[in-house]
Amino acid sequence: MDFNCTKRRKTDDDAPSLPPAATPMDLLPTEIVQDILSRLPITSLVQFRSVCRSWRVLAVDPELVALSLRRAAPCLLLHCDFPIRNQIYFADLAAEDSRVRRIQVPFWPSMSEFEVIGSCNGLLCLSDSLYGDALYVYNPFAGKFTQLPKSEHYAGQEVAFGFGFHPRTKEYKVIKIVYYRGRGRRSSGSGRPVGSRRMMSDVQILTLGSQSGWRTQPKVSHHFLGSKPGEALVNGRLHWVTRPRRCNPVRRLISFDLGDEQFREVPKPDCGGLNRCNLSLIAVRDCLGAAVYCNYGRLEIWVMKEYNEKESWVKELSIGAYMPKGLKQNVERSYKIWRTALSGRVRVLCVLENGEILLEYKSRVLVCYDGNSGRFRDLKLQGLPKWFQANVVVGCLNWIDTPIL
Repeated sequence: MDFNCTKRRKTDDDAPSLPPAATPMDLLPTEIVQDILSRLPITSLVQFRSVCRSWRVLAVDPELVALSLRRAAPCLLLHCDFPIRNQIYFADLAAEDSRVRRIQVPFWPSMSEFEVIGSCNGLLCLSDSLYGDALYVYNPFAGKFTQLPKSEHYAGQEVAFGFGFHPRTKEYKVIKIVYYRGRGRRSSGSGRPVGSRRMMSDVQILTLGSQSGWRTQPKVSHHFLGSKPGEALVNGRLHWVTRPRRCNPVRRLISFDLGDEQFREVPKPDCGGLNRCNLSLIAVRDCLGAAVYCNYGRLEIWVMKEYNEKESWVKELSIGAYMPKGLKQNVERSYKIWRTALSGRVRVLCVLENGEILLEYKSRVLVCYDGNSGRFRDLKLQGLPKWFQANVVVGCLNWIDTPIL
């Protein structure tokens, strides 16, 4: 069907004719139009938005955005820093066209080196990996971005990030868990610090769209350095696996509720001892999941069916060792992505619409795994970068101030 916004000259054969500015789309009920558009790939929706002003307004309607977020198939945004500059590539897994497209990052001149620290509802949160100070929120499909205000900075600080949306408060928040070296306690006599510099921390929180700026909470008792940014966002809560320390060698699952801004411990799965195995957290069909890395390259996927109920942890899959063909080729190494990747391990990205598990092998190859047949399938995408870190997003034209219904 041709939806053309250009006017045409009326002829005698027109009976009855449409108003000069009307299109066939205008004759359909709004509910039907939104239902149709919510099923389009994001690339088609971007083209639809560019046709005319009325369609641009319709493409960002909150009801359409809400439908798109519920129905859209997952897309991949691939962050690549090889060979020279940071790039973002896009792959639509639901489209017939398997090409990988490069996205021009509009703020690249002011932040040429960056890391993706979180994604939610089609929005990316990017941090400056060169100087560690700037933060941007960016929708690559809508072409919108904003630089966030700077927060308090400590000399030699290390930061664990989180970014997410809470369905009850309808707010996006950025979390910075900052660790830095502070002075020891002071003596009552000389006033000089006693002992060596000790590790201190605080939690900095920014509500997007708020005028209050960054807010600071006191010391956090958990150690997240070395963790990936906000590993799983489930029910408005960010989740991390704590890192063992000399004074506290036990690993724990910790959540941060974006609503009441409190840390809480979450029950662990009985997967053979969390302290002895490597584990990463994922979101699986709106549930908290865990990818457990076992011996001999085996991978287990556990899912907590009822949130915060230890007995509801269930092992859903056990995936054996696999060597993709793409890993047999020797390619020049991207140091930063290679350094931050799970060395020798597999990243579980998401569950596809057909039930297959999408896996990333050593930041170089994408593989689909069928749990029913136990078969692996290398995902061949034209133009795939040699080194990358994949981020699963929902392609939509959402923005910070778009009401999520």
